[in-house]
Amino acid sequence: MKIRVLGCSGGIGAGLRTTSILIDDDILIDAGTGVGDLSLDEMSRIRHVFLTHSHMDHITALPLMIDSIFERINDPINVYTQPETAKAIKEHVFNWMIWPDFTVLPTEENPVLNFHSMVPGETIEIKKRVIEMIAVNHNIPAAGYRVQGENGAFAFSGDTTTNDSFWEALNKHGSLELLFVETAFTNRQRNLAQIAHHYCSSLLANDLNKLKHRPDVYLTHLKPGEEIAILSEMRVAVQQFALKTLVGGEVFTL
Repeated sequence: MKIRVLGCSGGIGAGLRTTSILIDDDILIDAGTGVGDLSLDEMSRIRHVFLTHSHMDHITALPLMIDSIFERINDPINVYTQPETAKAIKEHVFNWMIWPDFTVLPTEENPVLNFHSMVPGETIEIKKRVIEMIAVNHNIPAAGYRVQGENGAFAFSGDTTTNDSFWEALNKHGSLELLFVETAFTNRQRNLAQIAHHYCSSLLANDLNKLKHRPDVYLTHLKPGEEIAILSEMRVAVQQFALKTLVGGEVFTL
């Protein structure tokens, strides 16, 4: 299983892309601006998109990608997400005012885009990769994912703050080789992190103690300009993991 980080920033700027992770060549987790670095051929091979939630930095490229490959694909793109997320995207994006409704194009019977409801705790197997949706704690309905391949597993928290559900779900499994976990804010911005339902350094450091596994841990969704400060705070607070930050473009193989 190949895991390619297309985007991982909490914002945009020169060289920064928002959240999107490509698994092999056919599965996306989230569809942030990082998708725009794929070629048309690479986008055309994507068949499945798992969304964590409906915030713009995680879905921006979805309508643009569909439009770009509309005439290049024969099979629909399948989007898996919680019902509330699908409802928000269909009402506020694919509504003909913001973007064409690709759930009925080219025809209602044969659309290029299909939404599939998924709930935390549910798993879907696609070509020997098992994707599990996990409940997290954000200010709108949101989820993380654990992906089990034939030779290992990785997990992605999506956007969240202090919770038990994500860590308990990971601990139910026998192993975890790789973890991408958000840390949006520095400790100086702890109050904002709690209001926005994101982790800051101290909040994540506390929650990492709940994890029984010892995967390689990569921090993601860091606010632009705060990357060095967040990593420094985390390395002081967390001794049991050799922490690194995602910068985009990384490729991992499990």
